[in-house]
Order: sequence, then C-alpha cells, then structure tokens
Amino acid sequence: MLCIYYLYGMNRWLIYLTFSVIFLSVDAQQEWMGNTTPTYQALIQSLRAMEKIIPRIKLFNMGNSDVPGVPIYLCVLNAEKDSTSTFLKARKGTTLLFNNAIHPGEPDGVNACLIYSKAFMDMKDFKGQDPLIAFIPAYNVGGMLNRSATSRANQNGPEEYGFRGNAQNLDLNRDFIKMDSENARTFVRIFHALQPDIFVDNHVSNGADYQYTLTYIASVRERIAPSLGELMYDRLLPEMTQALKKENWDLFPYVETVKETPDDGIYQFNDLPRYAMGYASLFNAMAFTVETHMLKPFPDRVRATYDFMKYLIEWSKENAALIETARAKSKEWTKKKAYFTYNYNRTADKDSILFKGFTARVDTHEITKIGHLTYDISKPYERKIPFYKYYNPKDSIAIPSYYLVRGQERKIIEQLVANGIAIETLKEEKKLRVKAQVVRSFDAISKPYEGHYMHPSKEIERVEQWITFRPGDVLISTKQIGGQFLHSVLQPEAEDSYFTWNYFDSYLQEKEYFSNYVFKDKIKEILQNNPELQKAYETKRQNDTDFANSEWQQLYFLYQNSVYFEPSYMMLPIFELE
Repeated sequence: MLCIYYLYGMNRWLIYLTFSVIFLSVDAQQEWMGNTTPTYQALIQSLRAMEKIIPRIKLFNMGNSDVPGVPIYLCVLNAEKDSTSTFLKARKGTTLLFNNAIHPGEPDGVNACLIYSKAFMDMKDFKGQDPLIAFIPAYNVGGMLNRSATSRANQNGPEEYGFRGNAQNLDLNRDFIKMDSENARTFVRIFHALQPDIFVDNHVSNGADYQYTLTYIASVRERIAPSLGELMYDRLLPEMTQALKKENWDLFPYVETVKETPDDGIYQFNDLPRYAMGYASLFNAMAFTVETHMLKPFPDRVRATYDFMKYLIEWSKENAALIETARAKSKEWTKKKAYFTYNYNRTADKDSILFKGFTARVDTHEITKIGHLTYDISKPYERKIPFYKYYNPKDSIAIPSYYLVRGQERKIIEQLVANGIAIETLKEEKKLRVKAQVVRSFDAISKPYEGHYMHPSKEIERVEQWITFRPGDVLISTKQIGGQFLHSVLQPEAEDSYFTWNYFDSYLQEKEYFSNYVFKDKIKEILQNNPELQKAYETKRQNDTDFANSEWQQLYFLYQNSVYFEPSYMMLPIFELE
C-alpha cells in the first residue's frame, strides 16, 4: 500500500514538473516577447521559480548594489551543485558572461536572457561539459527600480523601463576603473570569480536612423592580443554574420557617425577601459556590446538580442578548444609584453562597407521654424560608405619589472587586489633605486564627468632616485595575467589611469611656502652651493623680462630648486622598478 501511494506521489510530481516546464516555456514566449519588460522584483521571482524546478539553473547573491539591502544576482545556466563547484567549473572551462540593464532603460537583454533561460529548461542536447552560461539579470539595481515610461524619449518601447543613472546618478558604464559604485565592486567580484572567455554587454543605441535592428561593438583589434583578434575578427564575426542572416538579421557594426549622418562614414567605437567591454578585454576576454536600434519595435529588438546570444553560445560549444587556445596565448602575450601602448587614435585609413540606410534631409519644423534633420524611412538605400576601423597607439612606454605603491593608498591597493592583481606587502624598510613619476604639467576638465574632474592632458617625467620604502608599501610584479589592467591604471598618461581619474590630486598641491622678506636672505647661499642653478637663474633673468621684474618669480624659482622645497610635491605615490 505504501508503495502505491509512493508511486502515485512520484507520478504526480513528475506530471507537475513536466507541466511547469512547458508552462514556463510557453509563458516566456508570450509574456517576454511583448512590449513589456519585468520589474526588478518580477525578474528575480521568475528566475527563482526556474531555479526550483531545474537544478542546472542557479541564482547567486553576489554582493551589494547601489540600493541598500538589495543585492546584485548572478544567474548561471549549466551550473554545478553549489557555488564552489560552479565557479571552479567556470574558471576551468569555457564560460560566457552576459550583462543586462547597466542602463535599465535599455532592457532588451533582460527579456532575452529570461527567454533563453526558460528555453534552456527544455534543452536535451546541453551537456555538463558544455560552456557555462552566466548572466547578471539586472546590474543597475537603482536604475531598474527608478521606473517610468518617459526617460527614453527617442525609444520605441517597452511600455515602462528603468533609468540610465544608478541610485547615485552614476552612469555605470563609465565606472569600471574608478569603481565609485557598489555595483562596480560587485561586478569585479563576479567577473574574477568566473574569469569568462566571452563577455557581452547588452544595450540599445542612440543616434542615427537606419535599417538595421542588430548592431555590435567588438574590442579595438589593435589593442587586444593577436590570438583573440584573429579568432574574433577572422572567424567568429564572419560566421555569426552568416548565421544570423538565416534568422533574417543583418549583423552590422555599431553606427558611430563621423559627421551628422552615416552618409559621410562611420567609425569603430574606441572601447576604453572605463566601459564594461573595454574592462573585460583588459583581462583577455573576447568582449562585445550588443546595440539594438532604438526606433525598432521592442519585441524585434528582444528577438535580435536573443538570437545573438543563442548563436554565440552555440558557436562557443562548437569552438571551445579554439577559444581556450586563443585565451592561453593571449595570457602569455600579456605577460611577455615589453611595451605598454596607450592613447589609441583612429587613423585616416578607411575601408568601404555596404550600408543599409534611410535618405536624410533637412526639413523646416512647423513650430520652431528651424531646419532639422529627418530620416525618410520611405526612401531606404543600400550603398558603400567609408568605415574607419583602424587604430594606432599614440604613445608607448617600456614596462618595468615591478611597480611600488605607497601603503597609504589603501583604496588603490584594495582595487588592485579585487581585480585579481597579485601583490607583495613589504615587511621591512627597503631603500631602492626607482623611477619616480613626477607631474610636470596637467589640466582638468571644467565640469565634472561622472563625479570626477578628469585630467585628459598631462606631462609626466620619470626621475631616478633612491627612495626608502616602508612596511605596508606594496611591490607588484608586472609579469602577471592582469598586466594590461595594471599598466592601464598605474601608468599616469593612460586614458583611464588612476591619475587621469584624479585619484592623486592631493599630491598636486604644495603644503609649505616661504615669506619673501625671510627667504631673500637665503638666496646667496643657495646660489653659491649650486653653480648649475646659478647659471640657469642668470640665463632666465636675462632672457625673461617678466621674470627679471618679479621678486616673487625669482624667489619661487630658487625655492623650487633648493633643498627647502618639498620633495613630495607633484610626485605620485607610484614608482617603477627595473
């Protein structure tokens, strides 16, 4: 009798499980392919429901978001039984990471990942050794909760959506180096726990009108390891372009226009490290941004994002060995590099690319009475336009064997460690011959950009000197996998260095001065003890009228070049050791 009841109970559970899977799959196609996107709460509840039914789907609380008490989750498909074995599997095998709702007003990826997750529940051909698929359901939690129907004035659906800025009004797609947000700190934890082979950030475009629904950004080829560039540009993208044609999608590069309209040409987006995909590429991930077109219907955009995701996963299954080989080569390339190249500029070289656009014209607006740009969708065209996709580094610098960072820079040290950088903390005092990074000139932008008065232009001199380092200072080898990240943040001239993001502004201010009436009595002694300074002083006085007529300028010149001047002024707390 007990056996009969047991079998009845088991059969009832199997029937329930079967209908639950079917219901979720059908529900996904109907609900998330419409003109709505879930609230944050509904999104997490939907994933929790799937997790309860299918053991291969797991939802992990990965840490704080910008909203107190509301975490950032990671959903893993093809997971193992627990977090330890899941993340170990990710690091050992082929792994894809998708990021959604970094701009919650662009929710196409949210819906696409929900649909894929529910379809994954029915997949019979997905094996344990196949790629691990992970996605962040909603990265910008604060923006996701700030929901309306009006903040994306140029976008065609959905009915409601989140806001671009997070709870601190930061654009999180500018925060991957400066790490001002809790979100960025949690993202770093996710990224390095998984060490993904492929990273995708899902977006919706702004800008010109054209026929394409699905566009993409790939990492600037000249900046990444040759093995990754070959695999991405020579194999993956051509094969993906052909495969998506079968789904009736023309996959096209992101339309970043040279002038006002695409007719004059487009150019490759420069994925600096501040951006999600630029950050990922520093760690030798194959990085992409999906940009669906804002004016296309939301269901079409979701389907295009889903198809991009689906094909990329299928391609990764078939080419896992190629991916792992290319990444292994890229890590060795990073460790063996002799020079760090930076400040990449677009060259004048161009290719010709077939573009499907709409005819642009200027109309006079009936209210403003001013001419304005209009795209006439009744007049589509196909023609070749210029495509500027080549970059060259403007600058390069020899990579030192080690960096040294002063121990008082705790925030920087913590960020380096969080980003997987191995450090050695000094236990005793050491006097070393190093190159000090000394700022000779710099500027700052006039208005804050993402909370910082950045320093876009600067002149740095490396000055060799003996420096005493104390216990707590850290020594960092440059021969490590995270070398590209390390140089990008510690070489001050780099586009997104810590100096560029004005981390070190306190070192750019003098703390001691002098009084003219006292210091003028010391200048005779200073000049007698330094013949080279005396010669430079006399030359400057003879050739510079303003200098010759200014007591302050003369005294300050001598003060700057004397033993009385503070040695730490304009010297950054980062040193280079050969």
